[in-house]
Amino acid sequence: MQITRAGQMPSRPGPEPWFTGQVRLDPLFNPAQPERVQGVLVTFAPGARTAWHTHPLGQTILITQGLGRCQREGGPVEELRPGDVVTFDPGERHWHGAGPQTGMSHIAVHEVQDGRSVDWMEPVAETDYLG
Repeated sequence: MQITRAGQMPSRPGPEPWFTGQVRLDPLFNPAQPERVQGVLVTFAPGARTAWHTHPLGQTILITQGLGRCQREGGPVEELRPGDVVTFDPGERHWHGAGPQTGMSHIAVHEVQDGRSVDWMEPVAETDYLG
């Protein structure tokens, strides 16, 4: 058994190429071995969001606070509320983040394949974000 205590892993800002706006990443679990599940608590300030991206083995996000948005390529912008769970298929191009006026937090869970868990792309245009 391993217990990771709250605050044991430091928070870090979301890197600018991968996020628009103010984003904080709080690692929850990140095993050392490849091909394992990773989890992070992501907190978005109002208007903040990820860039377009995909995950080789998919991703699940669990909305914990606030009001958020997400979109898969070709689909409508969807509103997200606490308790919502969103599953993105492997290779599905998508983005997620806070609403324009309200911050949002979610727990993101994904797996590592061949040393990577995400493939980042271009930022989400304001017109796409606003729907």
